Amino acid sequence: MALIVFPRFLSFPFSSNPCSLTRTRVHCSSSSSIKMVMRQRKESRAVENTGAAVLWFKHDLRSDDHPGLLAASRCRTVVPLYVFDRRILSRFSDEMLELVLFALEDLRKSLKNQGSDLMIRFGSAENVIEELVKEVKATNVFAEEEVEYDLCRMMDLVKETLATVSFPEGSPKTILWTTPFYDIKNLKDLPASHHDFKKLQFPITSPLSPSKLPDLEMDLMCGSLPTLHDLKKFMNDSPGKLKGSWSSSKVTSAETILRKAQVPPNYLIEGLDESKSGKGNQNKSINKGARSKRREKSVFVMQRGNLVGGGTSVVLNALAAYLRYLEGTVLDEWQEVHEKLRHAENREGASFGTLFGSALCLGIISRRRAYYEAIKYEKERNAGFLSPFGYSASTVAAVVDTVCSMEWYWLMASKGQKIDEGTHSIRVWRWNGHLIQYTVAGHEGPAILLVHGFGASLEHYRDNINGIAKGGNRVWAITLLGFGGSEKPNVVYTELMWAELLRDFIIEVVGEPVHLAGNSLGGYFVAIVAGLWPALAKSVVLINSAGNVVPGYSSAPVSKERGTSGASWLGARLLLLYMRLSIRNIVKSCYPTKPERADDQLIDEMIRASCDPGVVVVLESIFSFNLSIPLNYLLEGFEGKVLVVQGMKDPLADSRSKLAMLREHCKRISIRELDAGHCPHDEQPEEVNSIIQEWVVTMESKILSVDRM
Repeated sequence: MALIVFPRFLSFPFSSNPCSLTRTRVHCSSSSSIKMVMRQRKESRAVENTGAAVLWFKHDLRSDDHPGLLAASRCRTVVPLYVFDRRILSRFSDEMLELVLFALEDLRKSLKNQGSDLMIRFGSAENVIEELVKEVKATNVFAEEEVEYDLCRMMDLVKETLATVSFPEGSPKTILWTTPFYDIKNLKDLPASHHDFKKLQFPITSPLSPSKLPDLEMDLMCGSLPTLHDLKKFMNDSPGKLKGSWSSSKVTSAETILRKAQVPPNYLIEGLDESKSGKGNQNKSINKGARSKRREKSVFVMQRGNLVGGGTSVVLNALAAYLRYLEGTVLDEWQEVHEKLRHAENREGASFGTLFGSALCLGIISRRRAYYEAIKYEKERNAGFLSPFGYSASTVAAVVDTVCSMEWYWLMASKGQKIDEGTHSIRVWRWNGHLIQYTVAGHEGPAILLVHGFGASLEHYRDNINGIAKGGNRVWAITLLGFGGSEKPNVVYTELMWAELLRDFIIEVVGEPVHLAGNSLGGYFVAIVAGLWPALAKSVVLINSAGNVVPGYSSAPVSKERGTSGASWLGARLLLLYMRLSIRNIVKSCYPTKPERADDQLIDEMIRASCDPGVVVVLESIFSFNLSIPLNYLLEGFEGKVLVVQGMKDPLADSRSKLAMLREHCKRISIRELDAGHCPHDEQPEEVNSIIQEWVVTMESKILSVDRM
């Protein structure tokens, strides 16, 4: 919602079942640690000597700091398992798939050193686990808790399937575990605001040492790890694999399309290079046969790329090198880390997420292990003390800020799964390793995707989601990366990045072409999606959209620079202060006909989100926004399929001039003028809902007529 951006002057308990365990908490003080160990021993009796257990690895590919492994080790027999399930792997780029293979190779080696092994299976997790449980007569299945909606559904399927398995002792139990970062005894203790959360000063727990599993004495076929080539073939053979234009949409970056369209290369920005995004390599074979050979001692396990990978020891070695960047080194692998760090530092502290984000996402190291190593190094630099005035090394600050931010958003997502406090049921989707919130309403009819503007969230469509769905539609609304309750990582935010996020959401979550509707900057984002990946959009609805109309567009040069400048650094912080002091007046000015709609519900959520970690980074992007590709260029192939809903009292734009330009330079465009401000969908929701419903019916009838021809 551009109204915020452009003012005029500018852990938890295990799952509740009879065999559940209380989450392990390790405090920094020795007395607390002793109490924790005593409590652990007492609680572990719930599963000790109960027979066989299956330890299901998913995104926890390590033996270090693994509470689930510790709990499972109390059983007489433990069968470690990894399932190559397409539902999990389909979210990964080729680079990430290769990292998975390297991590599994190291995990298997670690388990073998303990006298155990790692079962490798292919197929749906519920079927594989059911078969293995029956084979070994397991009474418990240990698995890490999930927050992503699709993975939570998969976990439910596993539980339902196990409920049909019957042993003399009863059905096998599913025991969920997490790696606690903060010592939070109850999710209800977690406030909605990060500002209030910091005041509570929850203690940070310490990591666990590697736990030893009992020897695996059963005669089982462990299975072999596939090559990357074989794994990609397995993925491509999926019955649900996207074909044709959908598949090409998924793998073709905005940069590539713009290059082919001869938009000047200097429009492209650093941070969206295909080799850095983790997405652009999906249509390129990283290797043509087996997995890439690891360079000797290198922590970058692939022939190209910036992702630290391998096993836990490799990643910890890379982390040690990263933390000691200021010290210099003679070690070749550490020098390589320092070189990659410099190239990845497109803004202060961003290099840690770029280099180590994938390893954290796959659980090769835990967040609290990364935190612990950073703090340990900081104490080494300061004679065992921590300064109250900040960290002495920027790399320490980067690690601490990143993992604490990741943990906050994970906690909020976990709380949202258990405690429904919002207007809509919130789901979580992971994109490029980051947690994204969305919601959906309706069970049948055409698919519609609602996209908010800068500073808002899916809640800005609070009275549109269900209202439009009641007209016989399925409605999705998303909170974009950097806004609302979605994660706000330290990355470079651009229009192309948000457009690629929407592209992937349509393909991975919605699964079919949609009618796109966006307000303010959200309107510009959906126009980019429609212009670059037209197969994904049935029609476009622009609600007081950002973006201009440029007659005779000739691909004028656009500045490439998107890094952080001193001016943007200061400007973002001043803007944040201004917003917090004046947000109510700013929002009300954008609701000229119904100022009462700028109510506490709307304002409070904006203020809450403004306190989230990472919000300043998002605000810095304001000063480098590039809206130079005009709407008439982006919508050129959508004649007759564009609806403009314009509030004529918009305080942020000259509505009449804009509509005049759209009518003149956009062919067969439909326009509805409303007596409203910048956010007519929220100011007059009933009228806008009716307009969108009628529009979708008209568009669907046209599509049906074309299909019959």
